[in-house]
Amino acid sequence: MKLTRNEARKRRKKRIRKKIFGTAERPRLAVFRSNRYIYAQIINDEIGHTYVASSSLALPEAKGKGLTKEVARLVGLDIAKKALEKGIKKVVFDRGGYKYHGRVKALADGAREGGLEF
Repeated sequence: MKLTRNEARKRRKKRIRKKIFGTAERPRLAVFRSNRYIYAQIINDEIGHTYVASSSLALPEAKGKGLTKEVARLVGLDIAKKALEKGIKKVVFDRGGYKYHGRVKALADGAREGGLEF
């Protein structure tokens, strides 16, 4: 039986999440990519608490640009800025079952550019 693309992604995500765990010292930077938007959250898995979140949906400078690598980079920069305000410098990157390529890579590069270490 052939899996749909989303089912295959969810399986990969489950496999990745066995190894990646966000702590208070190094929370997890989780990425979700839909067809229209890209979302990022910084999460402490020990207590199940989201410290900061950002998305292309919430960014005013991303309005009308669609979903491009540039928009994903802006989301990365925004989440890095919010994280640094909360005192978070080091994170563990969780690509959410997506290839580290294109928009996911652009978001990661934007977060690094903004000052996060992973």
